[in-house]
Amino acid sequence: MGAVRYEVVDAGSVDQRIDNYLVKMLKGVPKTRIYRMLRKGEVRVDGRRVRPTHRLTLGAQVRIPPVSTAAIAAATPPPGYVDALESRILAETDTYIAIDKPAGVAVHGGSGVQLGLIETLRAHRGGFLELVHRLDRDTSGVLLMAKTREALRTLHAAFRARATGKRYRLIVHGAWQGGRRDVTLRLHRYVAASGERRVRAQQDGRAAHTIFTPLAVRGQLSSLQAELVTGRTHQARVHALAEGHPIVGDSKYMPEKLWEHPINQRAGRLMLHAESLRIVLDGERLRLTAPVPQQFEELMGSGTP
Repeated sequence: MGAVRYEVVDAGSVDQRIDNYLVKMLKGVPKTRIYRMLRKGEVRVDGRRVRPTHRLTLGAQVRIPPVSTAAIAAATPPPGYVDALESRILAETDTYIAIDKPAGVAVHGGSGVQLGLIETLRAHRGGFLELVHRLDRDTSGVLLMAKTREALRTLHAAFRARATGKRYRLIVHGAWQGGRRDVTLRLHRYVAASGERRVRAQQDGRAAHTIFTPLAVRGQLSSLQAELVTGRTHQARVHALAEGHPIVGDSKYMPEKLWEHPINQRAGRLMLHAESLRIVLDGERLRLTAPVPQQFEELMGSGTP
């Protein structure tokens, strides 16, 4: 098991969140274990308990408890998996990589997932590589990763300042009435009785803003574009649901009586795709775009009775 470790924060880790710092320091340890350590106060910064969002300062002392990784088997990606990911790279420079993440691929290892996209690419490429933001496992589209600590800090700052533009494509149940809608329902994260993390619209939740624009309506299906002004967990999914239009294939938030509709099985996935991301890096305005999967056009072509 080992002994308690004490690490001193150096310049390369300044302003990094403690949860991300621990992921870096405890390679192979599931995130669920890391968050449990933080909740229980097993991790201390300068002798104090901290939240996962706590940002580190230069010279801070981090207490890391003994953690056994013996039970964590070495994960190996299936044949061809790395090549398949590499073939989906949209853009790459010395400071970042943008990839078109496939639906069904987790961005990082954690609960029930031993090897995520980021761990796979780190193992294959070596060197520094960190997620700038996240996409749900079932969501496809533009995912941005930083290749240097400085780029990571710059890009994180841009996301915190909302100096980004994020557009999604989605297909929802029901015929969308009218045009553009601004949805500003506040969102609250909670843990369901099953232990699953969920989000719901709630007055005392965090501010959230989504702009929905209809693109096409076919019977009881609607194709929408969603601009995420804020970037809350499951924001597009919960805001669409609150407007009476759950996203096709959303097993987490779909009303049970609607889940039996055959269109969900026909879709075979959550019909949510991160279509584009706009951000500034090194003085350059980046617009990263992932083509909308053919499934979206095919599903809309089928319509529903």
